[in-house]
Order: sequence, then C-alpha cells, then structure tokens
Amino acid sequence: MKDTGFKAGLEIHQQLDTQHKLFCECPTSRSQSFPITVKRKLRAVAGELGEVDLAARHEQAREMTFVYKASPDTSCLVELDEEPPHPLNREALGTTLQVCKIFNSTPVGEVHVMRKAVVDGSNTSGFQRTALVGRGGHFETSQGRVRVTNVQLEEDSAAPIERKGDVAIYRLDRLGIPLIELGTEPDIKSPEHLYEAALEIGSLLRATRKVKRGIGTIRQDINISIDGGSRVEIKGAQDLKMFPEIARREAQRQQELLLVRDELKGRKAKVRAVKDVTALFKNTKCKLVKGKPVLAAGLNGFVGILGREVQPGRRVGTEISDYAKKAGVGGVIHSDEDMRKYQISEAEDLKKLLGSDSFIIVAAERQRAERAIQLAVGRTRQLLVGVPGEVRKALPNGNTEFLRPIPSAARLYPETDIPPVLITSEMLHKIVLPEMPKETRARLQKLMSKDLAEKLASSNNLPLFDRIKTRHPELVAHVLEDVLTELRREGISVDMIPDERLIELFSLYDGGAFAKESIPDVIRAVAFNPEKPVGSIVRANFSKMGEEEVRAAVVGIIRQNQDAIGSPHAFQKIMGEVMKVLRGKADGQMIAKVVKESL
Repeated sequence: MKDTGFKAGLEIHQQLDTQHKLFCECPTSRSQSFPITVKRKLRAVAGELGEVDLAARHEQAREMTFVYKASPDTSCLVELDEEPPHPLNREALGTTLQVCKIFNSTPVGEVHVMRKAVVDGSNTSGFQRTALVGRGGHFETSQGRVRVTNVQLEEDSAAPIERKGDVAIYRLDRLGIPLIELGTEPDIKSPEHLYEAALEIGSLLRATRKVKRGIGTIRQDINISIDGGSRVEIKGAQDLKMFPEIARREAQRQQELLLVRDELKGRKAKVRAVKDVTALFKNTKCKLVKGKPVLAAGLNGFVGILGREVQPGRRVGTEISDYAKKAGVGGVIHSDEDMRKYQISEAEDLKKLLGSDSFIIVAAERQRAERAIQLAVGRTRQLLVGVPGEVRKALPNGNTEFLRPIPSAARLYPETDIPPVLITSEMLHKIVLPEMPKETRARLQKLMSKDLAEKLASSNNLPLFDRIKTRHPELVAHVLEDVLTELRREGISVDMIPDERLIELFSLYDGGAFAKESIPDVIRAVAFNPEKPVGSIVRANFSKMGEEEVRAAVVGIIRQNQDAIGSPHAFQKIMGEVMKVLRGKADGQMIAKVVKESL
C-alpha cells in the first residue's frame, strides 16, 4: 500500500448508556412491539449558507415514502417531530467531555446544537441534531500518533426495518439515543493500521464504562483515499476483522478506476447524448426490455472498459448500475455483457443508431427510466475524470457499493429550539480520567490468565465483570467470554438476560447453591425465564447435592458395576458412570473424592 499513497481515517459512532435520550425523557431501551405507525415525505432544505446539500438533493430525488413504527414506551412526540426538543441531556454531555479528556481533545467554550439535513428517512424531521463538544486531540498506536479531528454529541438515527421499492420502514426506539461521534485525521497508514486504530478507539471509549454494549451500539465509517483518487466514505462496516480487506479492496478499486481514466483519455473516449430507442426493441425477445420504454446512451472508445473488474466480482458496469438502481430500476445493460444471456439480437443495430462502439441501456417505466439513465450517464462521464467522492456501503465480502454523494457543510444550520450550553471551568474540573486499558489489563492479569485477561479487557463484558463481586474471578471471566459465546452459537438468547440476573447467578454459585458443572444449564434456564429470579430456578432444578447424598448414589452405582471392581481402570470406569448421573448436581472434585473412598 505504500506506493499507492494509501490514507485512511475513521468516524466512530458510539451509543451512550444514559438514563434517557438526548432531547427527551424517553428511556434508551429497545421496544418489542410498535403499535403506532406514521408516514412521511421528506424534503431537502437549504443550509445556513443558503445552499442545498448534494447528498440531500440526491435522496429527495428518489421520492421515497417513509413509514415509522413507534412505541409509547420508548418514543414520544419529540421523536415524531410533533414537539420541540427538551434541554440537552447533561449526563450525555458529561460523558462526552470525559471522552474529550481521554483523547486529548480541547472542549469548546459553548456547545451549540446544529441541524444536519438528512432526508434518507432515518430522521422523522429530515435532519439530525448534532453538537461539537471537542476539537483536535490524538491517541497513540504502534505505528504512530493518530490525530482526532472533532468529538461530537448527537442523536442516533431511526433503525431501518426493511425497504420495499419506494417505501422504507423504520423503528423509532433508537432515534434520539445519545451518540458520540469521534473522527480522525487521515493518519492511518495501512489496512492493518486501520484495524489497530479502530480497536484502540473502541477500547478507550469502553473505558468510560458509560457506553452501550452489544450489536448495533457502535458503528464505524471508514474514509479511504489513494494518490490521485478521492476520499470515499464506507458505511456499514461492522466486523473489525474485515477492515483490512475492505481497505485493500477500496484501494484496488480506486487504482483500477485511475487506470480506466487514463486509458479512456488515450482513446479520446466520449459519452454521447441519451436517445429513446424503444422502437428498435419493439419485437425483441428480451423479457427485461420488451414492452417497456428503452433509453440508451452511446459511448465511443469504451469497448472492453465496462466489463473490466475493479473489485473481485465487480466491474465498471456494476459501478454504473449502482447509480441507476437509485432510481428504482434493476440496473443497466451494457455492451460488454454477453447479449445472448438477455436474448438481445439488436445490439449491432443499436450501435449504428447511436453512432457508437458501446452503449448502456435502461428499460423501465418512463419516469424511472429517465432518472436512471441520467444517473448512469453521469457516473459514466465520471470515468473520464477519475474517482468520484462517494459514500459507499460495505458488503459482507469486503467489496463496496454506491450509496450517495459525499455530503457537504451545506447541510448544516442552527437548531433554534435549544439554547447553547456554557462549558464552565467547574464542569471541566469534575471530569476525571477513568482506568485506562493498559491499567485494566494489568489489574485483570493479577486475577486470571494473561490470555483471558487480554480478552476481557477489550470486551463489552468488562463493565458487567466489574459489577460481579466474586471469589472466583477467573471462572466468571471464562463464563462471560467463552460459555456465553458457546450458548449464543447454540441459539440460546443469552443477550436477553438482564445483567442483574447474571450477578445473582454468580452470587448463588459463590454461596454453594449449585455446582460449577451446572452453570451452562442454569444460564440456559435463565435465558428462557429472564424475568424470573435465579434463586427460584436453581431451587427447582439445580439444587446442589450434599456429600451424603452423593455417597449413597455412588455406592448404588458401584453395586451395579461390580465387574469393574479390581480392574486397573476401576476408578475411571466408575467415575464415568457416576458422572452420567450426577454431573451438574454436585461439585466434580467432591464426587471424585467420594468415588475413591467408596472404591
């Protein structure tokens, strides 16, 4: 990557674990049902400088209808944009100031809430409220210092449920949850460095013990560019382990697009005007085209270009199709494809009609087709320039696809319903640094093995571990990190178990209520009854046997296995039979002791 001029930056969006949302008193929990439904159409508005943001204009042109599902348990009139926002959540502001201190960021003198135009449906109002809290800063990595641009406090967006054609459905329980946005300068030098930096940021944020845990509570955007390319923002990258592959593939895509640009310039390539070619396909056998308006753009000097691969399995033609799809069509058909798979026999006649050696065509309802071909032609013309700045979506295999243009400062304008918040010296004096990750690792290594300490120190389970008062810290860490993971793979809903239930579980274990071997089974039972006290579950199903009960059971099993007595492996054979009956009902060491004595 060194010879490409690879540069990357990160934007981390982390939910805060506060008592209520950022601009109302609704809890930050999730809802199970949504009895309220509202529909909206959103429009882009001019920002503070009088300009309409390009990304907002792009979203408005899609003419989507947005459906919002809400529950009175987690949403109110503020989320529905039917009531002004309440005062800024001071608990969330305090945590954000602590994050500023962790990342060496300088707090602003006054916090001013701004509106950021967002018309993709993720906010009922058509904008997201955001506030700058800290400027600058840095953190250290093995490959040098990474600078921080800003630390911001903003409201989280509505969570998408599904999209059906021109209708998008969202749930409002997530809307308004306090969110820290932390961005870095493009100081990240390689795909591997990107992974390390993301891990370090996550670790430092978790050190506050005031961030939410679990899937969807932290989202990372990756900004990547190479020499001669453009800044591309990649959203939806959830798996940190995929970051290096996403980075490599995006660098590859930009390199290939620059080579395409140079080759097209050498060919003096041109994109011709759009023509209505419906009549040419009047008797076509192609089911995708027949009976629909067909629009085409002729291309000169593009032979072989549209079929060129830019990422594994993705071609230049795919890049163009991604743009057309934003108009609600299935994509484009281009001349580098095998026309036989479409049953198109009109390709050569189409080239003659267009006066070109290549083409792209769109077939759809008239209005959609016109919008789609214009988007496709616009993207094709960009091939002559190089790499467009875009917001792209991360795909599971590490590739990316076009989402929308890069937004600009034109989308910001002041929020007049919320007064500025003065950051006083007294507020800053109360902010203290929490235990840092290195200190946490050192503390944990005194309680458990180094490997387990390393795993727990960077885990979302650390705050829960610290709440559990136990005489068996290594066992608790093993259960939180390994046993829960195994049960999750089995399909057991361990994430639905409240922390208080797990705290109660380990308290009962410390008190000798059940055997260590029963822990997975107890957790399974609790997962099926998360509201029921653990003590009642244990008493009904997992009460620990006393030594005399165990001895009686062992004697009975020995009598049933007399043939094993006297053999070289008598203990192992009897122990195996005993454990079939008593596993989980008594401590394993005590069972072994009783078997030896009984033999």
